[in-house]
Amino acid sequence: MIPPIANNFVAGETYGEALDHVSELNERDVAGILNLLGEHYEDREAANSDTEEYIALVNAIADREVDACISVKPSQLGLEIGDEVFQKNLDRIVDAADCFVWIDMEDHETTDVTLDAFEKHARATDGNVGVCVQANLVRTGDDLARLADLPGKVRLVKGAYDESPSIAHKGKDTVDAVYRDNLEFMFKEFDDGIGVGSHDPAMIEYAKELHEEYGTPYEVQMLTGVRESAQFELAKDVPVYQYVPYGTKWFSYFYRRIRERKSNILFAARAIVGN
Repeated sequence: MIPPIANNFVAGETYGEALDHVSELNERDVAGILNLLGEHYEDREAANSDTEEYIALVNAIADREVDACISVKPSQLGLEIGDEVFQKNLDRIVDAADCFVWIDMEDHETTDVTLDAFEKHARATDGNVGVCVQANLVRTGDDLARLADLPGKVRLVKGAYDESPSIAHKGKDTVDAVYRDNLEFMFKEFDDGIGVGSHDPAMIEYAKELHEEYGTPYEVQMLTGVRESAQFELAKDVPVYQYVPYGTKWFSYFYRRIRERKSNILFAARAIVGN
């Protein structure tokens, strides 16, 4: 049983409950990005089990005919066991999916293998996959230059991992400025679509201005339980996707978010009050 505070941010323990949530979102013109909770597996059986769940999920999305896609974490599919385990499990999911597949980005140690996997599947599926990049990493400008000519979508977020100052920008103002620079580059150079992963009204407004200037298609992506009234309002003018986590590992989800950055718990509290 998910307690009330977690229930604001998690759509249930089963994919059936998560799909019910997405159906309600669809009625308000918001699509869903479904994510089964789980990460940092060191056991191959756990990684394979979640892979099977994702395959069942993409089939259920097709059966329910909801407006939804999925997002997977490399460490959930076995990256910490071995690159080949992650790659094999991702292959199976992408092969099974009629819907779009996002590949989440985790800490900086996973960046190269994640981008390599995206490039492989972006070319093989003619762009039916997407990848997330984090503006706070110093390397992201170079990564975006690499991704610009590939099919598929790229989601830009500010970055939730507390990385070393030697590889990451620090301070809100600095990260905001870099996010704006990255976003402008994407609107100028990308063709297949941009995911604006932000709850920051200033960044969302800036994306709108860039779209009006360059015409590049884009969508706004926000989390379940965060500024939901704004999501429904934005959906009148631009495609909006809600990132919808579900599963029995809800406690680990919150624990990891808090451990990565203590300010996350304050952000969650403000989100509840602000809805």
